[in-house]
Amino acid sequence: MTDNRDSDTLTLVDNSFGRLPDHLLIEIFIRLPVSEWAQISCVKKQWASLFLGECLWQAALMRTFPSASQAKRWPGPIPQGLSKRRFAALYVGKHIFALDNEIDEIVGHTYLFLKEQLELSNMPPPSGILHGTIIADQFITCGKSRDVAHELASQIWLAVLDNLEENQHTFLLLKRLALEGDVFLPFPYSRSIKVQWRVFEKLFTDFRDCFDQADYFDVLAIAKNKFQPIPSA
Repeated sequence: MTDNRDSDTLTLVDNSFGRLPDHLLIEIFIRLPVSEWAQISCVKKQWASLFLGECLWQAALMRTFPSASQAKRWPGPIPQGLSKRRFAALYVGKHIFALDNEIDEIVGHTYLFLKEQLELSNMPPPSGILHGTIIADQFITCGKSRDVAHELASQIWLAVLDNLEENQHTFLLLKRLALEGDVFLPFPYSRSIKVQWRVFEKLFTDFRDCFDQADYFDVLAIAKNKFQPIPSA
């Protein structure tokens, strides 16, 4: 008997939600934790279409990051994109880098771009090109000094490396980065020693069991030759 009442209650709730107009559903959804949005979008086709549309993300952007409407467009190779992309970039800037100023969205967009380049491509551009012409140029073009641009780029690289999934693709990517020859580019167009060190650190800790014996000793020899002395933590 209880099961029937529970089923009737769920049906009533579903029917009630089904009659709500889209703008009210959006106002409800954007007040729920972001971590639940993916699950909510899988409940009904109507809800999924809301999460695919621009209206929900515009509302979420204005509610979560009200100052986003005042943000100016910036020069540089990485575009802002639509509201969903801007929301993701601002979320990254706040929750991964703990930023809350005019640079947070640029950092978030750069993080998303670099992570996608490394994750989605079977043969991403050489790291020197990604770092030099995309990462550092993005910040220098926006008026940051060379020192600040290099430091921001290093922080983004480290965050991306730490947030890559532990799978075969990531192992092959890290091994490729480790085996890349030194690219002699002027400062700030080269990866910092901290970033290079993190690549080898992750290979020898998180992915040690993925190596065959020959590859392991090849990468180990490169690490010994590159890091003299070993950088401090």
